Amino acid sequence: MNWFALSGRRWRWMSKFVSLFCLCLFLVISCTPRTQTTTPTSGTTNAPAGDGRITVGTTGKPRTLDPADAYELASLGFVFNLSDRLYTYEPGSTEIKPQLATALPKVSQDALTYTIPLRQGVVFHDGTPFNAKAMEFSIRRFIENKGKPSFLLSDTVASVKATGDYELTVQLKKPFAAFPSLLAFAGICAVSPTAYEIGTGKFKPDTFVGTGPYKLAQYGTDSLRFDVFDKYWGEKPKNKGINVQIQTSPVNLFNAFRTGAVDVAYQSLQPDQIRSLEDGGKKGDWQSITSEGSVITIMALNRNQQPLDKPEVRQAIASMIDRQTLNNRALFGQAEPLYSLIPTTFNVSQPVFKEKYTDTNFDKAKQLLTAAGFSATNPAKVQIWYPSSSAPRRLAAQTLKAIADQNLGGILQIEVSTVEGATFYKDITKGIYPVALLDWYPDFLDPDNYVQPFLSCQKGSVAKGCEDGGSQTQGSFYYNEAVNKLIDQQRQELNAANRQKIFAQIQNQLSIDIPYIPLWQSKDFVFARQGINNVQLDPSQILVYKSIVKG
Repeated sequence: MNWFALSGRRWRWMSKFVSLFCLCLFLVISCTPRTQTTTPTSGTTNAPAGDGRITVGTTGKPRTLDPADAYELASLGFVFNLSDRLYTYEPGSTEIKPQLATALPKVSQDALTYTIPLRQGVVFHDGTPFNAKAMEFSIRRFIENKGKPSFLLSDTVASVKATGDYELTVQLKKPFAAFPSLLAFAGICAVSPTAYEIGTGKFKPDTFVGTGPYKLAQYGTDSLRFDVFDKYWGEKPKNKGINVQIQTSPVNLFNAFRTGAVDVAYQSLQPDQIRSLEDGGKKGDWQSITSEGSVITIMALNRNQQPLDKPEVRQAIASMIDRQTLNNRALFGQAEPLYSLIPTTFNVSQPVFKEKYTDTNFDKAKQLLTAAGFSATNPAKVQIWYPSSSAPRRLAAQTLKAIADQNLGGILQIEVSTVEGATFYKDITKGIYPVALLDWYPDFLDPDNYVQPFLSCQKGSVAKGCEDGGSQTQGSFYYNEAVNKLIDQQRQELNAANRQKIFAQIQNQLSIDIPYIPLWQSKDFVFARQGINNVQLDPSQILVYKSIVKG
């Protein structure tokens, strides 16, 4: 992908994380009230307990409901529940299955042409029939309206065409094995060609007309109402509809759930609030549902900054990491230690950092630093930077400093520095930060999305590092031509077993070169009142509304 694509993805990560933690720090983001699709609504959409509707509480305020422009977690969660895509995920798995498609794509021998059979008998919320022309329109609009996520397809798709009433053919610019997984991205959904139009910037942020199990009934500044779509082609929702309450802060969401004002609470609660609600769940006061998350937190090590230009220094830092202490102090134990850029959500993940360095190997760290020419009188000095809005990364940076101070005898000195979020994300591409603590929210669920954005480099050299590419935008400036070739190979390889072997080679090289050090992998927490059943999370961290049932 080009720099702009990678930059867009990076800014998605920034906007999501800053918005979540701005809420965590109780900053109220003011915005112009949106117009409603029907009657105005406030935060009082709670329905009588016996009507079968579910009240969901969240702090995630959507910027838009237009799928061609939705790129933040709050927006995508609502779009997901209102829509259908060509493919979706198997429950509890990152494996995709057909949704509006009736089978996985038929792929040409050169891996450039994808032919997709489509479902018949589907209608949009406004009564417009769904067919291949409508799906062609939806994908073209996603690309041509040039919204925030448009690069996901514009970098990959050469053309899309209805080649039959219920057959869609997509031509790629270059082979991309993860393309079917990309088609499960929430924003790449079917929208009614009667209700929308194609054209740069022609968005409808306050409405949604798709084919999904719910219709958008009301859209207000602090609440939404989803009604069951009675002409839905698939299995109908288990409930009678969804009322969404958008809380202004995590503490308000916490209190709303504890008092029973909402049936389900999801995103975003602070770690201490999650711990309190987990304790309540153990007592039987309510339900605590935990699932493996797809967000990772890593250290980016800038190979162009001294002393990190020495491989021994990077290896020493990898050896001294105490992931369990980081998890306990920064996240109250609400994450899992991570030993690869690829999380354990995927079967190709290999714990290469655990195998090569183990945790708290302080003797090895001292030996490596000594071999690099450092001592207690001539210490290696490293700055760790993080965005000021991130409480977990602040605690992680302070913990890393304490670990070095207490266990390495002064041979490694860590200085902790912070800067406002927007500046952090802007300057990381300039090579200002020796070490940066990063969070990564994947765009789509495939191992490629944890490798290519971090390790690829379109322009660079061994001497100068990466001058243009993924590793430059993520602040490591890593350059390895062999890894670039491996990334290209896995993108072209359609055989799953062969692709897994390539990912193994990439991860092994990562543990040798150490442009990044993986720290932890998120867990997701949902809380539900007693009597609320079938609460599930999509693998992409989205709460699935249609399965929730009361009683």
